[in-house]
Amino acid sequence: MGDKTQLLAMLLAVRFKRPLPIVLGILVATLVNHAAAGAVGGWVASALGPQVLRWVIGLSFIGMALWMLVPDKLEEGDTRIARYGVFVTTAIAFFLAEMGDKTQIATVALAARYHDLVAVVAGTTLGMLIADVPAVFVGDKLAKRVPMKLVHGIAAAIFLILGLLTLLNAGHLF
Repeated sequence: MGDKTQLLAMLLAVRFKRPLPIVLGILVATLVNHAAAGAVGGWVASALGPQVLRWVIGLSFIGMALWMLVPDKLEEGDTRIARYGVFVTTAIAFFLAEMGDKTQIATVALAARYHDLVAVVAGTTLGMLIADVPAVFVGDKLAKRVPMKLVHGIAAAIFLILGLLTLLNAGHLF
């Protein structure tokens, strides 16, 4: 609860104001990501090592903080949205956000322990939806009441804090 995927769900809802394709994008991205995590197991973590993985994740959070401060230039008629759509944008964003995330690592560990890929992926995907779908609908409501600049500022601050805490190896607090 309260992780970067929930924040991403809220931001996508605020930006696109179309909850159904966002929820479907989250579902598809989570299924693909968790299936890959379960199938691959611990290879990525062991290949990179915990220290390199920590730096990659920490710097990614800080990069997201900086990206949140870039003003939105997306308009309703933007051709990029028409070309890629809310669903594809959400699916790609969530797939990438899940890389190295706690739920992906938990999926790897559970798949290694229980050897039932379908049950593990179904359970972790359901857990992800239980956490993120409410965030989509909260974000959709926020879009009607809160200025976008404020949302971006708060999101940037959260990502910056998460990045710094990750780099300082304070991840065990979360």
